[in-house]
Amino acid sequence: MVYRKLDPSHITATAERLRRRIEERFPDSSLLRVAKELEAVTSEAYALSETIATPDRQLRLVTGLCIGLLVVLLAAIAAQVRLETGPGGWSDFLQGLEALVNDIVFAGIAIYFLVGLEPRRKRQRVLKALHTLRSLVHIVDMHQLTKDPERILRTGPRTASSPDRQMTPFELTRYLDYSSEMLAIIGKIAALYVQDFNDPVTLDAASSVQDLTVNHSRAIWQKLMILERSV
Repeated sequence: MVYRKLDPSHITATAERLRRRIEERFPDSSLLRVAKELEAVTSEAYALSETIATPDRQLRLVTGLCIGLLVVLLAAIAAQVRLETGPGGWSDFLQGLEALVNDIVFAGIAIYFLVGLEPRRKRQRVLKALHTLRSLVHIVDMHQLTKDPERILRTGPRTASSPDRQMTPFELTRYLDYSSEMLAIIGKIAALYVQDFNDPVTLDAASSVQDLTVNHSRAIWQKLMILERSV
């Protein structure tokens, strides 16, 4: 069981170590600020994943009491429906039965709503957290967008709007490698949110975040391959 589930403490430790590595290599870079934000998000994910995996006993107690009250009311209403012989007996019975069926339908809808209240609350929190991860993916991508290895390996005339490229090939390799690792951690956080929450909506949202990190990582690794072939 040790290697069948993601350990949030290991993800947090990995994000913290990556932040230190970036700080030691690029202490004044904006990538460091992104790494610090990712470290904070990872700590929040630790707490949120535990909350999602833990049953909300207070909410379940209130839900159970409400459902029990509905059942008691339905039983009381059903007890009033009696079949009486004589003129109008069948008519009164059918009218009472119709009212009982309507009450059962509405009670069923109410019970369905109450039972799904806890999953919906958790889903809302997870989707909000996944939206933050999706934004982080794009922020990481923006930071490596101008880190083009071909511009370093093949120098040419600059323009007034050309970005500063003061990194050596080795430094650029480390920068891109750090960016790829950050994307990998984001993907693991997305998986952590749905590890103990089997909800189709959040599973699809987490998968989309993971697909996004993989696609951006591929672009980074293409740059790394260009650097490796050129060094």
